[in-house]
Amino acid sequence: MAKRKINWKVWLSYFVVVGFIGYILVMYGLNDPRKTGIVSGKLENPHFHYDTWKVLFFFHITTGSIALILGPFQLLKASRKNIKIHRTLGKIYATSILLSVPAGIYLAFYATGGIGATIAFLILDAVWFLTTFIGLKRIRERKIQSHQEWMLRSYAITLVFVTFRFLVPIFMFILHLGFAISFPLAVIVGIIINLSLSERYLKRLRKDNVKTSPIIIKG
Repeated sequence: MAKRKINWKVWLSYFVVVGFIGYILVMYGLNDPRKTGIVSGKLENPHFHYDTWKVLFFFHITTGSIALILGPFQLLKASRKNIKIHRTLGKIYATSILLSVPAGIYLAFYATGGIGATIAFLILDAVWFLTTFIGLKRIRERKIQSHQEWMLRSYAITLVFVTFRFLVPIFMFILHLGFAISFPLAVIVGIIINLSLSERYLKRLRKDNVKTSPIIIKG
C-alpha cells in the first residue's frame, strides 16, 4: 500500500489558525477584555458601549473562527469526495462570514487607531463580503471554476484577520509607526499580501492549463 503523502500546507494552516484562536481565547476569554490595550483606550470614549461591543466582538470572532477552521478543508480535493458534506460545510462557512460582516462593521467604528483604522476595517469587511457573495453567486450559476476561485479569494481575506496581527508588531515595534498608522496599514497591507498570494496561485494553475480541475491545496 502506497504511503499517504502528508499535506503540510493544510497542517501549517491549521497550526496558524489554532494558534490564533488560542491567542484570542487567552487574551479576551480568560482575561478581562477591559484590561487589554486595545479595549482600555476605548473606555475613555463616552459614546463607547462596552457591553454591546463585547457581545458583538465575541460574536465576530466566533463566526470568523468558524470560517478560519472550515476554509482549508473546503479547498481540499478530499472535501469533494462527499459532495453533500462539502455543500453543508460550504453553507456554514459562507453563513458565518455573512453574519460576521455586520458585527465587524459595528466594531470598525470603535477600532484602535482612529478614523484610519475604521476605514481600513470597513474596506476589509466590504472585500470579505464581496468575495464570499460572488463565490456563492457563481455556484448558483453552476460556474464551478469561478466559484472555486472566488472562494479561494474569500478565504485569503478571512486570513487577513491573522495576517494583520503579525504585521501590527512589525509596524509598531520595529518601524515605530504608532497605533494610528500601524493598525490601518497592517489591515491594508494584509489584504494586498493575501490577495496577491491567492492570485499568484490561481495564475500558476492557469499556466498549467488546469481549467476544469478543482482548486486544491496541493499535497
